[in-house]
Amino acid sequence: MKSPTPLNLERSRLAFVPETRFGLWFLSTATWRVHVLARALNDLQGLAPDLPQGGVVLDLGTGRGHSLLELAARFKPTLIHAADPDPDFEKRSAANARACPVPLQLHNAHAERLPLPDASVDLILCHQTLHHIVDQEAALAEMMRVLKPGGHLMLAESCRAYIHSWVIRYLFAHPMDVQRTAPEYLQMLRAAGFEVRPERVSTPYLWWSRSDLGAFEFFGRKVPEPGQREETLVNAVVRKPL
Repeated sequence: MKSPTPLNLERSRLAFVPETRFGLWFLSTATWRVHVLARALNDLQGLAPDLPQGGVVLDLGTGRGHSLLELAARFKPTLIHAADPDPDFEKRSAANARACPVPLQLHNAHAERLPLPDASVDLILCHQTLHHIVDQEAALAEMMRVLKPGGHLMLAESCRAYIHSWVIRYLFAHPMDVQRTAPEYLQMLRAAGFEVRPERVSTPYLWWSRSDLGAFEFFGRKVPEPGQREETLVNAVVRKPL
């Protein structure tokens, strides 16, 4: 088989899997805003209540832009950078971008190649984004590059057990061969140079992240305890060393 040329290899590393029609619709629902996005941010802030206010925030994988309003309200930044590789993301996020009460810069860009200077960002939100990216190590290296020393990354990710479940395979689209377990995501963060503190990591087992969508628990089945299950989600607040 012919080896890929450097250009084709670069394109494959920067490739992203476009969301399905159902996925695009789901991102506009109250379920996404309340039970996925807001709940993750509540957990992340609970893990690190000392996260600073103000400064420059980067939102990776902005999608429809609901995270912009949450970031503005919760962290009062002086500027938000919003990055997404979907060529239609500026149109899809336009309403929330207009409603955002702080200065905003939109970037139609991949996480693996951010158009931002070194050490220019205080806080990054990477919410349900990393599992869409093929070259996750390159994306984390870029996050490390643009963060200021002492800056924080708030990561909220779906793990392999969830992405490989039948319901997610049927309704959504992802690069299936790059999915990771919660320990593998944490190890990748450490390998990228981030400070990972156990008390700033959580593995919520939310109803929507289970293959049965919480039906077994609804009918009285006991939820497996941590250590007795493969985690479906991992949230972490990690820091770039000073």
